[in-house]
Parts: sequence; structure tokens; C-alpha cells
Amino acid sequence: MEELIGFDKQLLLWFNGSDSLFLDGLVKTLTTATTWIPLYIALLYLVVKNNDTMQKVLLIIGCAAVCVLLAGSLNDLLVKPEVARWRPTHDAEIGILTDVVNGYRGGRYGFFSSHAANTFSIAIFFSLLVRNRILTTALVLWSLTNCWTRLYLGVHFPGDVLCGLLWGGLVGTGIWYLYHRIIKKMATGKQFISSQYTATGYQISDIDVVVCVLVFTLIYAILRSCFMLYI
Repeated sequence: MEELIGFDKQLLLWFNGSDSLFLDGLVKTLTTATTWIPLYIALLYLVVKNNDTMQKVLLIIGCAAVCVLLAGSLNDLLVKPEVARWRPTHDAEIGILTDVVNGYRGGRYGFFSSHAANTFSIAIFFSLLVRNRILTTALVLWSLTNCWTRLYLGVHFPGDVLCGLLWGGLVGTGIWYLYHRIIKKMATGKQFISSQYTATGYQISDIDVVVCVLVFTLIYAILRSCFMLYI
């Protein structure tokens, strides 16, 4: 266990920080929750547009909320203070070696990563819900990007992120399974066999909207980081 912890710390130093002010600004933008509000709105649009009753829409919104509650909120309230593993930026052994960006150190405890758990639970839930490879790839990359920002900032060890991903994946899968059991009782018997729809009835053009919003958010983060270099 001591060897694993030592390796975890050394691996963190490989990911942590850089000499690039551009990357510092980009990561700070990407790790901020408000940056991704357009993505959440786009996912809501996708759900509302492709479900024919408010009951189904509210069920999906509720499932997504439970994903966040179980994946991240309970972690912040229970797991982090109970495990009490210091974040790298607060760790007595390597804290002084950690590259801190703009003084950001996060809270005291970092096991496990709520960013990893939250984003991956949402990515897995919506991937199973919609069943579209492009959307799945985009959401998984979005989650992994959030994971990378936490390592870059030095506020989580790789082990924190890995455990967050595992827990988030378990939560997302479990909540989708619960949703599937409930929706079977509400099923209309419709079958979607068309190049314009996924197997679960989501229109491809609406999925494209979500992916485009995600891409434009990344472009915004890049442009904002460039702008911050000159002010």
C-alpha cells in the first residue's frame, strides 16, 4: 500500500502544472462548473425535445439529479471527511512540490474526486439513455477533461480520480438500470429503426446540438485563455 501511495504521488507530479500561462488559464476555465452550464442546458433540451410526456422528462431529470447526489454530494459530505486523505496541495510530503495555479488549493481533503465521479456518472447515464457513439465519446472525453484539470491543478491524486471514475461509472449504470426498470412500465411499444434516430428514439440532429455546444464551450475556453494573456 505504501508503494502504491508513493507511486500515486509521483504520478501526480508528472501531470501537475506547466510553464504555460495559457494552459493555466485554460485549465482554470475548464474546471469551473459554470463553464459547462451550456452543456447542461443542451442535455436538458435533448431530453425535453425527445420525450413525449412531462412524466418521462421529469423522470430523466430526477435520475440525473440522483447521479450527482450519489456520485459527488455524498462523497463531499461523508467520504472525504471520513477518509481524510489530504489533497496534494495540502499534503505535508509533496505539497511544497505541487505547482499551484493562481493560489488555488481546493479544500483539505481530496479522496475521492467529486469532479470525476459527477461528470462520469452523467456521461455514463446519458450514454446508456441515448445510445449514440458520438455523444458517448463526447461525454466521456468531457469527463476525462475534467479529470485532467484536477490533476493539472494538483488538487487530486491520480488514485482519487480513478476511484471517482469507478464510483461515477457504477452510479451512472445503476441509476440507468433503475430508470430502465421504471420506463418499461411506461413503454409505448414504439420501435425506432431509422438513420435519423437512435435505438432509444433520440433524434440525431438533436444529439448534434449537444455535441456542438460542447465543442463551442471548448473553443470559448481556449479563446478566453488567450484573451487573459493580454490583460
